[in-house]
Amino acid sequence: MTSKFDFQPKLLTALKNYSKEKFMSDFMAGIIVGIVALPLAIAFGIASGVSPEKGIITAILGGFIVSFLGGSNIQIGGPTGAFIIIVYGIIQNFGIEGLAIATVIAGILLILMGIFKLGTVIKFIPYPIVVGFTSGIALTIFTTQMKDLFGLTMDKVPADFISKWIAYFEVIHTINLWPLLIGVASIIIIVLTPKISKKVPGSLVAIITMTIVVYILRSHFGITSIETIGDRFTIQAQLPQPETIRFNMETINLLLPSAFTIALLGAIESLLSATVADGVTGDKHNSNTELIAQGAANVIVPIFGGIPVTGAIARTMTNINNGGKTPIAGIIHAIVLLLILLFLGPLTKHIPMACLAGVLIIVSYNMSEWRTFRSLMKNPKSDVSVLLVTFLLTVIFDLTIAIEIGLLIAMLLFMRRVAETTRVSVATDSIDLSDEGEIHHDEEVLILPKGVEAYEIDGPFFFGVANKFDDVMQIIGDKPKVRIIRMRKVPFMDSTGLHNLESLVRLSQAEHIHIILSGVNEQVHRILIKSGFEARIGAENICSNIDEAIRRAEDFIKK
Repeated sequence: MTSKFDFQPKLLTALKNYSKEKFMSDFMAGIIVGIVALPLAIAFGIASGVSPEKGIITAILGGFIVSFLGGSNIQIGGPTGAFIIIVYGIIQNFGIEGLAIATVIAGILLILMGIFKLGTVIKFIPYPIVVGFTSGIALTIFTTQMKDLFGLTMDKVPADFISKWIAYFEVIHTINLWPLLIGVASIIIIVLTPKISKKVPGSLVAIITMTIVVYILRSHFGITSIETIGDRFTIQAQLPQPETIRFNMETINLLLPSAFTIALLGAIESLLSATVADGVTGDKHNSNTELIAQGAANVIVPIFGGIPVTGAIARTMTNINNGGKTPIAGIIHAIVLLLILLFLGPLTKHIPMACLAGVLIIVSYNMSEWRTFRSLMKNPKSDVSVLLVTFLLTVIFDLTIAIEIGLLIAMLLFMRRVAETTRVSVATDSIDLSDEGEIHHDEEVLILPKGVEAYEIDGPFFFGVANKFDDVMQIIGDKPKVRIIRMRKVPFMDSTGLHNLESLVRLSQAEHIHIILSGVNEQVHRILIKSGFEARIGAENICSNIDEAIRRAEDFIKK
């Protein structure tokens, strides 16, 4: 039985028939996913503008909560590349406390989405928007890694895309070959590792190998120009104490757009990851429960200094490929990361920044979806415009603006398409009955009585098409005695459509023209009754079919 809020964690179902065999599969998958998640959590944390252990803490707490409360058996939660740009921008403008406030608000929004069962609605966000901002984020992440990859000497990297590249070219003469060699070697290792073993993550191999190489170069050969995590950050190998987050209306108002972006992006990525996982496993996730779990994670994690949490496709697929069966695997992955942080955390200070740059460049390449981007460029111009606008706004301005304007353009284009499918036609002498659906007719043409016009609205009668009726009305020459408005093909009508219909009746009555409606469906009829329109026009003038409407028109003319 479905609960009122549709909150049904998969963990409860999984534990009912849990066995030793399932536990061993989950145990092994959880260990591997935890190891895979480590370098990504560190890289995402640093790229987002926080210390590396904050990325690990996000993976620990976020991964645990998403698995404990979530609506997917195999979803792995944690920090992802999609949030890097928005998180970095919030920290630049509002600081760490601003990020915490925005993330908590985003978490509350996600919980509300789940409570109000909006899980399925999120899936209807146009695909060009998703690809546009994902590709834009990928290019932006790639851009942020140029300083560390080339070992450039810069006091501060500008925040926006164009200024970054201008600043890079201004200091191009400071390129350091050692970090460049380490970064390129890391990329090569990550690319080649899957060809040797698909179970060992290339990013982990690259980090271990390059950390050892750099340690030897620094310790025994005196090459100190290769910057490591320890040169830039102090690693705290412990779980932080919870901190109070101070809210005020001024800050909330400033951060609400960013919080909305985090919530929307988190919902899209989480549900996309869960849907992809369902396609591989044949399972079915509960989207509303998943949103509530993601929301809970984003409310709790910032209290401990973490960054936004979402479902991670790469780690979820790693979980599936290594035998993960239930949310227990995700919980074990969080425990593995906790143990690594507590006992091996200090070792992370030796990881070279150029190696992490290589890891993030591969992440950005995988995120770019350039093949999909290229194929979408062959789609209709409206889809291409949404794709390019979202992409360019993400790259040149920021993700919040990109998502808001991308959604606005997509909605306007959708309304235009719907408006184009709605047709308004007029008949003054006869009606073609060859495609009738109201009632069976032996004849194919129905002759209209003299002084009767019939208008047909074919499609939704909403604000985007209401003026079409006015345009058709202006074409007509002689005024009839009766106007029959055929609405058999009107699935719904909004307040603007109703307003136009009321205006038509008022103007027609002023010209002593009688209005009759024909073929009104039950939903539209309820709107007419509730608005008082039926009372104004008279219930006898709302007919079930065209034959009845014509008989009513004939009776009126005879009066």
